[in-house]
Amino acid sequence: MTFDPNARLDASQVSTRRGGGGGGFRRPGVTIGGGLGGMAVMIVLALIFGPQVLTGGGALSFDDYLQVEDEYSGGAGGDTDLAATCRTGADANAHVECRAVGTVNALNAYWPDGAAALGVDYRMPSVVLTGGTWQTACGQGTSAMGPFYCSADETVYLDVTFFEQLRAVYGADEGALPEEYVLAHEFGHHIQHLTGAMQYVRPGDTGPQSSGVRLELQADCYAGVWAANAAVTPDPRSGEPFLEPLTQEDISDALSAAEVIGDDHIQEMSGGRVMPESFTHGSSEQRQTWFLTGYRSGDPSSCDTFSPARV
Repeated sequence: MTFDPNARLDASQVSTRRGGGGGGFRRPGVTIGGGLGGMAVMIVLALIFGPQVLTGGGALSFDDYLQVEDEYSGGAGGDTDLAATCRTGADANAHVECRAVGTVNALNAYWPDGAAALGVDYRMPSVVLTGGTWQTACGQGTSAMGPFYCSADETVYLDVTFFEQLRAVYGADEGALPEEYVLAHEFGHHIQHLTGAMQYVRPGDTGPQSSGVRLELQADCYAGVWAANAAVTPDPRSGEPFLEPLTQEDISDALSAAEVIGDDHIQEMSGGRVMPESFTHGSSEQRQTWFLTGYRSGDPSSCDTFSPARV
């Protein structure tokens, strides 16, 4: 999915933050991963695969992450002046950070109507592009955890080098929509925070029909709903959509991302057997199915993953 080259980006909806360290006060909140899963799941993955799988090689230092980000983004780096760099849809098509800005703009353009259809008022989450180690209201975050949403500060945290890992390490297809799908999934968790759906999750509940899997599949469905509407939702300022219509190749790219972050695929990568009883995010088939459910309907009310007997 490409951006209209003439679209105007609003970089004020995204901020950058240098990673650091330290402890800090943890407020009550839910940390939900999209990408590869969030805090608890990433700890499990590190134990199974070792750090080389999470980084595509050896464990990376913060400076290494910034170097990878510089190479991947064409030199934008961790201190990118987004307002100066990310002005148009052409910038979004050329630079990963600007693509994140444009995707956030397009998500914020759609979800006021989408949230209203679910009976809630929309408020924009914060989005922070960062790297290394940093502090959140839900505790300490690191690049190795992948993108995640923290409900306590209503913020999506993202290290853009994750997108290269998604392709190089896990085998997702090239293309922009896999990146946009990941961000749209995290915004799906924000919608769940607004609707109260997170209260349905029972701590420690795992398995293909578990409450945790149903939460993740609903976020995948919301990502599909956004994808269906992105090319027809106008920018409130210009009246023109940010994004051009999806192609079948775009959809295939997004489905490849949903496939490679399925619990069964990740477990297979570990060299062990697939253990459905331990699923926390859903199988590849489940994730693809619910993304397509949202995409084909274009209606967030189609994303009720908690009522069916099976998902």
